[in-house]
Amino acid sequence: MSIYLPTELRLQLEQADDHCCAYCQTLQANSGQRLVPDHIVPESQGGQRIFENLCFACRLCNEYKGAKTTGIDPQTGETTALFHPRQQNWTDHFAWEENGSRIIGLTAVGRATITTLNMNNDVIVPARQRWVTAGWHPPKS
Repeated sequence: MSIYLPTELRLQLEQADDHCCAYCQTLQANSGQRLVPDHIVPESQGGQRIFENLCFACRLCNEYKGAKTTGIDPQTGETTALFHPRQQNWTDHFAWEENGSRIIGLTAVGRATITTLNMNNDVIVPARQRWVTAGWHPPKS
């Protein structure tokens, strides 16, 4: 579902997210689909349509996330908050595998987010591999 964003807010988000998914860091050009605005805290849970609660996400991350704000850390089995792109630093919770096609969770937040959003899915990993082969370097590595 697409949401209306005022032009100024859309530009602010594009600049902050640098045309990448705020969650999986995949470039819009790499995913083959337009990035979509994501409510980090869903409106159904009181999240507002303001910069601090919005980010751009690839369609797959957005669909897997849905209205979720928590996930299960596969290492501990504990419920934990998902990554919040406006309050947390990506590199504190995630890293790229050496070949740059898969994301590794460094913390419970990172691991739960990777699992919940299926950030290393069977569609995007091969797309990242093709881009790495062509000379693309993952952002924020």
